[in-house]
Amino acid sequence: MQYTKTEERRFRKTLRFLKEHISKSERILDLGPVNSLSELMIREGYHVENTLVQTDLDFDYEIVKEDYDIVTAFEILEHLVSPFPLLYSIKAPKLVASVPLKLWFAKAYWNENDPFDRHYHEFETKQFNMLLDKAGWNILNSEKWIICSFNKIGIRPMLRNIIPRYYIVYCERNKT
Repeated sequence: MQYTKTEERRFRKTLRFLKEHISKSERILDLGPVNSLSELMIREGYHVENTLVQTDLDFDYEIVKEDYDIVTAFEILEHLVSPFPLLYSIKAPKLVASVPLKLWFAKAYWNENDPFDRHYHEFETKQFNMLLDKAGWNILNSEKWIICSFNKIGIRPMLRNIIPRYYIVYCERNKT
């Protein structure tokens, strides 16, 4: 399968992070429909199920109450109007989630032609950490990633090469 340079780097970093924290024997619910990353996870030997295409996770989050070992949410929470109820309802004891970070020099991503391809949130690290904490998650590890702008000239592409764009966390459910 062919990926863009950006996807290839992001997917490689995501898989490395997963391998550090998640056993291939664990049952994973990946939020969102089947996508290139979930297909790659399956090829790497992970047991992955995705939510259905028509599932609106702002309203319908019963699936996260089912019996899984881990829930993954890779660049999906920013598309929700309110990710808190979903995060709070997850019954799995582990969560790996990544989100785009808010960039002071760029507006949030908003696809005018696709109502599902819009970012209602782009997070600051402290905002996402607070959201997870309030939803009952304890962050045990995190990383930030830079997204490189290839073959582009200008101040914003230069800034994208030095300012982190993605934030990924490994969490476990608080025991309290």
